Amino acid sequence: MTSATPTLDTMGEVSAKPTKVIQPAWVRVMHWINAVAMILMIMSGWQIYNASPLFNFRFDHSVTLGGWLGGALLWHFAAMWLLMLNGLAYLITGLATGRFRSKLLPITPGGVFGDLKAALTFKLAHDDLTIYNSVQKLLYAGIIVVGIVTVLTGLSIWKPVQLHWLVALFGDYPTARVIHFVCMSLICAFLIVHVALALLVPKSLRAMIIGR
Repeated sequence: MTSATPTLDTMGEVSAKPTKVIQPAWVRVMHWINAVAMILMIMSGWQIYNASPLFNFRFDHSVTLGGWLGGALLWHFAAMWLLMLNGLAYLITGLATGRFRSKLLPITPGGVFGDLKAALTFKLAHDDLTIYNSVQKLLYAGIIVVGIVTVLTGLSIWKPVQLHWLVALFGDYPTARVIHFVCMSLICAFLIVHVALALLVPKSLRAMIIGR
């Protein structure tokens, strides 16, 4: 789908130049819903963590949500359903439309190494935002897997008796908690990289807002 953007031709007259839709509407809507749900889950999750820390530290109250354990759980469960339903819709739509196949595959070690080297030396091109480089493919595919594991470990922590078979899949309850925490940490790292790259390549952020 394209639209016309007015440009000046060589004769100084206005002409219509087609612009390409980089991010379709369904991707943009689901992306921002997911962003809100993820932030709510992370902040409320940190408040839940503070009530029973896994490690010898707690998160500062200023970056948590809920005020106390009960309030944090309410926020966490509400955001959980939003994230799960939106994520499921995203997975189904991405598979049905072939977007995952066209955008995220193939992923090869050679391609990832080459693009990573180019990125570290500031030689990675961003001319065509419709094409993901190998590093992007790996990060986006990886974060989908991490998101699925996060949901599964979260469910096993929430209902360890009813979903005992799911807890057993991760070993036991304490292990499920650790895996859940690690997945949260990976998501936070992804978000930092994701936002940093969006700021370095502003047109990618614009595309996620207006599509072009």
